[in-house]
Amino acid sequence: MSRAWRGGGSRVLLVGVVLWGLAGCQTSPPPAPAPAAAAAVQTSSAIPTGAQELKVVAGESLLQVLVYRGGAMARLGHNHVIASHQLTGSVYLTDDLVATRFDISFPVNGLTVDEPALREAAGPDFPPAVPQSAREGTHANLLSEPLLDGVRYPAIRLRATAVKPAANGFEATVEVTLKDQVHVVTVPVAVQRSEGQLVASGEFPLKQSELGLKPFSIAMGALVVLDQMQVRFRVTARQ
Repeated sequence: MSRAWRGGGSRVLLVGVVLWGLAGCQTSPPPAPAPAAAAAVQTSSAIPTGAQELKVVAGESLLQVLVYRGGAMARLGHNHVIASHQLTGSVYLTDDLVATRFDISFPVNGLTVDEPALREAAGPDFPPAVPQSAREGTHANLLSEPLLDGVRYPAIRLRATAVKPAANGFEATVEVTLKDQVHVVTVPVAVQRSEGQLVASGEFPLKQSELGLKPFSIAMGALVVLDQMQVRFRVTARQ
């Protein structure tokens, strides 16, 4: 992920950034909240008895990952918005939302980078006019073997194994299967429920290292992708 550059040395560094991607803006992402005290929760990914199956509506669902640059040369890079419009799967809804489960996937190769409308909506840390070459370079790096390896691992899967009440809705314990490895994350979820439909949304910080990924770095750390990202989602599911 990179900007337009000036000077011969800058052009060389630009080539490296375009090829390897994933560097962000001058500002860092919002600080992560202090971790809450762990609570004993019985987990199960089994479909609850008597649950109503709702299908995820891809055209009304969106997952976004905001990636930020850092390092002494951060001004030479961009923040980036990575998104999926191709969420599929099921929500198994029960009268007691704590017993509700979901199983959702999205294709790695369908991820987008820096759609203009999404950058605009993401806020001032994501100014417009990212060069097309930078977008393409970032996308290629994202799907490359060191990162998501889209050829061998074409999908990412998200499964809820536990749900518990939280201050502003619920917290879901989610198994993220990425490159055949399972990682467990806690996701805050706000829920809007109506007849035959559920809309779940939320935003939370997540580190690349929590998913077994190594943040991108060049020039001995002068230009890096910060480990911490910000995840935003809105999922609509209905009968």
